[in-house]
Amino acid sequence: MNIVIIGAQWGDEGKGKIVDFLAGDAEAIVRYAGGANAGHTIVIDRREYALHLIPSGILYPGKQVFLGGGMVIDPQALFEELRLLEERGIDWQGRVFISDRAHLVLPRYRKIDVDRDAVRKKPIGTTGRGIGVAYALKSERVGVRLADLDNGEALGNLETGDTAFLDQYRDRLLAMKTDMAAELYRLRGKNVLFEGAQGSLLDIDSGTYPYVSSGLSSAAGAASGSGVGPRALDKVLGVCKAYTTRVGNGPLPTEFDQKSQSALYQFVRDTGREYGVTTGRARRCGSLDLVALRYACRVNSLDALVLTHLDVYDTLDEVEVCVAYDIAGKRVTDFPGSIADLTAAKPVLRKFPGWKTPVTGTHTFKELPQAAKNYIEFIEEFTETPVDTVSVGYERTQTIVRNQIWS
Repeated sequence: MNIVIIGAQWGDEGKGKIVDFLAGDAEAIVRYAGGANAGHTIVIDRREYALHLIPSGILYPGKQVFLGGGMVIDPQALFEELRLLEERGIDWQGRVFISDRAHLVLPRYRKIDVDRDAVRKKPIGTTGRGIGVAYALKSERVGVRLADLDNGEALGNLETGDTAFLDQYRDRLLAMKTDMAAELYRLRGKNVLFEGAQGSLLDIDSGTYPYVSSGLSSAAGAASGSGVGPRALDKVLGVCKAYTTRVGNGPLPTEFDQKSQSALYQFVRDTGREYGVTTGRARRCGSLDLVALRYACRVNSLDALVLTHLDVYDTLDEVEVCVAYDIAGKRVTDFPGSIADLTAAKPVLRKFPGWKTPVTGTHTFKELPQAAKNYIEFIEEFTETPVDTVSVGYERTQTIVRNQIWS
């Protein structure tokens, strides 16, 4: 069975934990998009692991993990991450494979990335990791792929510094090279987990363009960025928080007002640890945007939602969700493609009573406070998508499964 895990918001939804939770029953885990600009934090027995390029399943002994052709890989960041994993007792040797079609990020791309954003009239808010530059060069058909490393002709247009940089990593990278189409055909009939990066609303096509990532972070990217056809994908799960966050610039219609709601803003940010794994930047926070979430469910054909960070709201007297936008006096219930409309949008909010009870110790949906169940059931009703899994904490064990996923 092939299951795709995507972010159903603007990234940082807790995909890493969910992939880690499901990876125990998977034969292989495939990361299909993004680069070192993504960050996943996984907590096992109170020990944190921060991953940026390596699929989360690496923490399970014996699991094979693959970096797909839709990724752009910084060799320096990759081997630093592998070194840190090894220091923490994770044996990755012989378990990490890279698609020969994956593109590589060179050091000079980082400066180009920062410089380009600095001169934009409206900066995107790039992480400065060179990811956008690598994807741009890929589209211009002058990028460098792993398959090209032992091809002198393909490397002929590189600068001297580029070649010297790649020479440091050539042999180690080529030792991990694999044909993903062949590997995934070999794994047909097995359980394979496809791990996305960022979120659907940051997808280059379906996201809030131009304030998006440069890759395909939607469910569609799982096929093109890995090595299987779309009909081989059996199930798509979207991970979302009980509220909404975003890093960097771009519209966030439900963002808490930093003056009138400053205490709530800081509470959610601190309680939810809403600081970037990769950059350390504080995330922008707001009420759950159901208009945006329903859009993500539709454009990704989500079979189910995975709701995370429910426990962040444990102490609040009431919680709010956005059920429509007010745009220039007009009530809008579908997610606009216009950035001008999204920027002008004012959320139409519906209030729910808080549950005022810790949920971190619950193990079944039935054990949740009724107010929390009401909140979840409204999300299901509005998005027309079942919430099959609920995360009530950072640990693997703090996960409520309502319906079996690998079936």
